Amino acid sequence: MPGRIPGHGGPRIVEDRVRVVIAEDSVLLREGLTRLLTDRGHDVVAGVGDGAALIKIITGLDAQGELPDVVVADVRMPPTHTDEGVRAAVQLRKAHPALGVLVLSQYVEERYATELLAGSSRGVGYLLKDRVAEVREFVDAVVRVAQGGTALDPEVVAQLLGRSRKQDVLAGLTPREREVLGLMAEGRTNSAIARQLVVSDGAVEKHVSNIFLKLGLSPSDGDHRRVLAVLTYLNS
Repeated sequence: MPGRIPGHGGPRIVEDRVRVVIAEDSVLLREGLTRLLTDRGHDVVAGVGDGAALIKIITGLDAQGELPDVVVADVRMPPTHTDEGVRAAVQLRKAHPALGVLVLSQYVEERYATELLAGSSRGVGYLLKDRVAEVREFVDAVVRVAQGGTALDPEVVAQLLGRSRKQDVLAGLTPREREVLGLMAEGRTNSAIARQLVVSDGAVEKHVSNIFLKLGLSPSDGDHRRVLAVLTYLNS
C-alpha cells in the first residue's frame, strides 16, 4: 500500500518506495540527493564517496540479504576522478543483474555510456547532473531504473546516435523486427527472445541482422551495434 509522507505542501502519496545507495564524493551533493529522495518517501540506506566503498557496501548488503533496488553513482570519483564510478557500476551490474544502476555525469561521456549499456538496457540510467534540478524527473528516473526500466538523458541518446540521424528510422522495420528490437531493449539475449516468440535461434539471428542492416549499423560498429539499436528504439 502507498504511504503518506508529510511535507511542506501537506501529505503526499508515495506509490513506489525504493531502497537506494548513493555514491558521490561531493558531500553537499550526496546530502542533497539523499534529501530529495527521502523527502519523497524513499529509503537511502547508505551514502559513500568512492567506487571502492560502493562495491564494499553493496557486497555487504547483499551478504545480509538486503540488496538495494538501485545505486545512484557519479561517473567520476576518487582517487583519480576519471572513471571510478562507472567502472564500479559496470562491475556491480555484472555481479548483481537485478540491481538498478543510475549514473550521473557532468558531461556526456560516450565511452562510459556505451560501456554501461553494453550488457543490458534493463535497470540502467545515465543522466547529466543538470537533470537533478528537475526534481520530479530525477526521482521518477530513480524509481524507473529501480524497477528495471531505463532512464537515458536526451543528450546522451543524441550523441550516441548522432544528431543528424532521422527519428523515423524504425519505420522500415517489419512488425516482427520491431518486436525483436523491443525485447532486445529489455536486455534479453537472442536465445531468450527465441523462447519468448517461440521461434528458432536462427530466426532471431536473422531478424537481428536485418535490424542492424535497416538501421544502418555496419559490422564495423562491432559489439556496440546492439547498444546502438536499442538506443534507437528507446529514442523513437
